[in-house]
Amino acid sequence: MTNDIISSARLAPPIGEFQGIEGRRIFAHRSGRGGPAVVFLPGAGAIGLDYFAVQQQVSQFTTGVVYDRGGTGYSDPLPLPRSAAAVATELRDLLRAANITAPYVLAAHSLGAFYAHRFAQLYPGDVAGLVWLDGLHRDWDEFVPPAGSLAEVERMAADPEQLDHMRSTLRAMRTELPAGYPERIWHSLMDAKVTDEWMRVGIAERAAAAGLAAELRAGPGIPDVPVIALTVVGDDPSRQGSAARELTDAKTRMDAALVRAVSYGEQRVLTGTFHHRLCFDRPGAVVRAIRDVVDRAADR
Repeated sequence: MTNDIISSARLAPPIGEFQGIEGRRIFAHRSGRGGPAVVFLPGAGAIGLDYFAVQQQVSQFTTGVVYDRGGTGYSDPLPLPRSAAAVATELRDLLRAANITAPYVLAAHSLGAFYAHRFAQLYPGDVAGLVWLDGLHRDWDEFVPPAGSLAEVERMAADPEQLDHMRSTLRAMRTELPAGYPERIWHSLMDAKVTDEWMRVGIAERAAAAGLAAELRAGPGIPDVPVIALTVVGDDPSRQGSAARELTDAKTRMDAALVRAVSYGEQRVLTGTFHHRLCFDRPGAVVRAIRDVVDRAADR
């Protein structure tokens, strides 16, 4: 039997535990102590343990939490896509069940930024700070050219060619062992990520991008808390020429607008990595941003 057809029933997390939320198991791994706790919100197609290496560094100065939202990763299956409100409510219930005290610093990657924004809309008092890890924005379509719109992101997610590209990318990553990952965790994670089941989950989540943005636009902006946005401007191999430059410019302007909306905001532009590899290639930059937001939150 190949890795591509392993059932989730045979997949067990190499570390961490489950919390029961509304009769379902939600996977989480907590490390470190102190507060505010830093909670990582994965992007589409990513899971909590993708952020394990940076979580371990964060745990040297505060509590770090990685988790898999319902329907993804090692957590129990759920119909996808889900609303941002459902994901945000589930996360708050998980943190309370695990006795992790608010307020939190939310470190959100890619699509996870939509869920972080919704969490902040629903529970602003529970948010001490935000770290945008090349995160999506609710006003994405106002900045990007039509070819990069959220509707186009959804269309590409269901494209068989895109699926093949994702699979080859994941298989290439499987051969490396990033710093900070024990071998047993990395290989267990990569075995699971190339299964058809997990890849379909990523596609299903990407298919909700436009709807999630509309849900967020119906609510307020982010609260006035410390924010650092990491903007990745490395050359994306899936885009070339003017399209890549236009998208990079749009992302840079979006993150600049995000940090201008708060009293303590900062944008840091990063090269030498790609959107999906940010935490693997530039863990030091990610941890520095988180540490700075934790410190600024403590000073308020």
